[in-house]
Amino acid sequence: MINEKKMVSMLEHLHYPSATTLDDFKFNLSSVKQRILEACQRVDRNPSTVRLLPVSKTVSPERIRIAYDAGIRQFGENKAQEAYSKWKELANLDDIRWTMIGHLQTNKAKFVAHFASEFQALDSLKVAEELDRHLQRLGRSLDVFIQVNTSGEASKYGLPPEAVMQFLHAMPVFNSLQVKGLMTLATFSNDVTQVRSCFIRLKKLRDQLLQVVTPNIKLEELSMGMSGDFEIAIEEGATVVRVGQAIYGSRTQPNAYYWPK
Repeated sequence: MINEKKMVSMLEHLHYPSATTLDDFKFNLSSVKQRILEACQRVDRNPSTVRLLPVSKTVSPERIRIAYDAGIRQFGENKAQEAYSKWKELANLDDIRWTMIGHLQTNKAKFVAHFASEFQALDSLKVAEELDRHLQRLGRSLDVFIQVNTSGEASKYGLPPEAVMQFLHAMPVFNSLQVKGLMTLATFSNDVTQVRSCFIRLKKLRDQLLQVVTPNIKLEELSMGMSGDFEIAIEEGATVVRVGQAIYGSRTQPNAYYWPK
């Protein structure tokens, strides 16, 4: 396992310089991939079992183009209208994929249905219904992750763990939504034990659900871990890590801007 004291120090002093050049992006990508490799080695995992999702929320289209030139093809976004605007502006980059990772209101589902290939924050049947309605009209499908509140914090979105089973049972009626796994945000804390417990809880829940869900519900994926804690998440079974600041640079907005109470 990663050195706990070292990780606490990293969480306390987390700051990444802004990436503005092609060399900046290449260097940051290389650094993040090396951290993924080392985390996998510590727990005897194949690095190919971990997908890096670079998170580009608040990043300008101009910088996204540079990131594209550095090899990034998947972009994670938090706010639907911001992402929709970027999708239109970058439409000439026809081999990129957009993932929505933030809370979605029903009236914004129409935007996501147009451009996203993946939605990692589904925690409402009303949102599922709206997404399905728009997707059916467009003739599209969408991979979805169920968001679970593993920290128990009122400031975080997501289903409580005990509600996930019933939610999954309701999903098959939405034909255009393909459940791929579960997602969580760990507690924002310098206490590594608390952070790790959120990831352990999600994996344990997934393993329990696999014993009882119908065969058409797929739960292979666990999306957990961000720039400050993705190594811990990998050690606890993450198959997708959502990394933004370690690639693009530290954001000026506080976390509450993206996950308001």
